[in-house]
Amino acid sequence: MSLFVCNRRQWAGALFAVLLVVGWSPPSAQASCPVPSGPGSARARVAVIIDDLGQNSTLGMRSVALPGPVALAFLPHRPHAAALAAAARNAGKEVLLHLPLQPQTGAALGPGGLTMKMSESHFREIVRENLKSLPAVHGLNTHMGSLLTRHREPMGWLMEELQDQSLFFVDSYTTPESVAMAAAASAKIPHTRRDVFLDHVRDDDAIQREFERLVALGRQNGVSVGIGHPYPETLAYLETALPQLCAQGVELISLQDAIRFQQEPSP
Repeated sequence: MSLFVCNRRQWAGALFAVLLVVGWSPPSAQASCPVPSGPGSARARVAVIIDDLGQNSTLGMRSVALPGPVALAFLPHRPHAAALAAAARNAGKEVLLHLPLQPQTGAALGPGGLTMKMSESHFREIVRENLKSLPAVHGLNTHMGSLLTRHREPMGWLMEELQDQSLFFVDSYTTPESVAMAAAASAKIPHTRRDVFLDHVRDDDAIQREFERLVALGRQNGVSVGIGHPYPETLAYLETALPQLCAQGVELISLQDAIRFQQEPSP
């Protein structure tokens, strides 16, 4: 197929990837995004995470190239995880370990997965090995986990490991019965949780609706957190939508800033 058949979004993704390889880093959204402030002005902030990275190099580099402080979460011990995480760090992105935790459904976890049957020592050892598999991790978020996140004891072990390494925690919140946030708060770990899954349905219109819901929650609550995946549909939408946030009076922020804003005392 001729290269000229590529559409504008594909060209943009390829250009970003080339620029990253030669050492270019995307500018921070905060540096060039004037957001209204002052009495009576609504300040909306959103944070975005791309999950499940490490399996596909091309889609991974396209995720790294997304504009602004989009956080990138890598599954442990995947073929391209370490290299992509290094590229993400060089591009100024937050790097997360996307930690596989046992789900209610019994779905396969893959390498580095944690289950209810593990002893404390084995559980902690796997967490440490997973963290070591990626360069310069900033934090951790959960992959699946609708069973394991309901149980306080293993969540306590996890938070102690994060505490030892001064990492933050994001609950992907795959069950409303999750106790992970409470465990993080008890351990005084900086933490937040997912508000919206952007691409639970892989359809352009559905992704747009969920992104608009993310922005609406950011306006309503001050800060909102959305999770997407490295699907071509999701990346194409975000490549177009993220640069338009400033014009809408919405600030794209890092997870660390989202946690800080959420945990600031109300005026």
